[in-house]
Amino acid sequence: MIVRPKPGLLALFFVMRGSVVPRILPHIFGFAAYAAVIVIAVDVASFDMSSFSIAPFGLLGVALSIYMGFRNNAAYDRWWEARKLWGELVYEVRNLARVGNGLIEDRTERRALLMEALAFCHFLRGQLRGVDVIAEARKFIGDEVDAVARAINRPDALVRRMGRRAAALRQKAAIDAIGYRIIDERLATISAVQAGCERIAGTPLPFAYTLLLQRTAHIFCLLLPFGLVSSAGWATPLFTALVAYTFFGLDALSQELEDPFGMEANDLALDAICRVCEISIFEALDEPVPVMPAPERYFYS
Repeated sequence: MIVRPKPGLLALFFVMRGSVVPRILPHIFGFAAYAAVIVIAVDVASFDMSSFSIAPFGLLGVALSIYMGFRNNAAYDRWWEARKLWGELVYEVRNLARVGNGLIEDRTERRALLMEALAFCHFLRGQLRGVDVIAEARKFIGDEVDAVARAINRPDALVRRMGRRAAALRQKAAIDAIGYRIIDERLATISAVQAGCERIAGTPLPFAYTLLLQRTAHIFCLLLPFGLVSSAGWATPLFTALVAYTFFGLDALSQELEDPFGMEANDLALDAICRVCEISIFEALDEPVPVMPAPERYFYS
């Protein structure tokens, strides 16, 4: 995720970190070169293009803008829902630390439960991003991570382990029935957060939307020089490049937001959120608190 102040007017045109421009440069230059070829061909061959006007493109552009607006709104809804889910996870981890301090007198058991919660956060991050997080989880639960790593759904395995630990405390009368219910409610909410993240990660936007938009955008930019050449002349490549930047830029941005758990510039900063959970847990245990990582060129991973 890019976190930076709004750039000034001059810097606004040169900011690349977090921009989708590098991804769509081939489209921009390609359509600009194509438009230049059209202008040269019309000029050399002396074609009369006065019968072609820009009016039909206004209607097609409005329709295309509506489709793109719908797709971008749908992609942003996925991104924002994912952020709310991870915000809820931070909230529930803090709640678990608070009730653990109040209900579990045995510090060893209390710490073990909270370390498993931190391992859950990292395993959920690893599952959503498709990365290996065993080394990070080992810092919290030690060699027990090997047993968890053998599970197909590792985050869910951690929730089950926490549930068994709470049940064992109840059987030993270390907590009463009400205390067990409070802890179990926290675990149920954490499991619901995982299910919500899995739903977003496993259900992409329908492919037909992407196909329709990209086809229409390509056709629009291919035909646009014919409508501009008679009125814009040698400025046709410039206007075509601007239209390509707008349409394909919005499409590229929606593709990034559609998968909010990745490692691209506009995806969620899951590493930083996991560190927030670590800080909350270690503060609750009165142990040394890890530092928040600094952004790398405005980028939080």
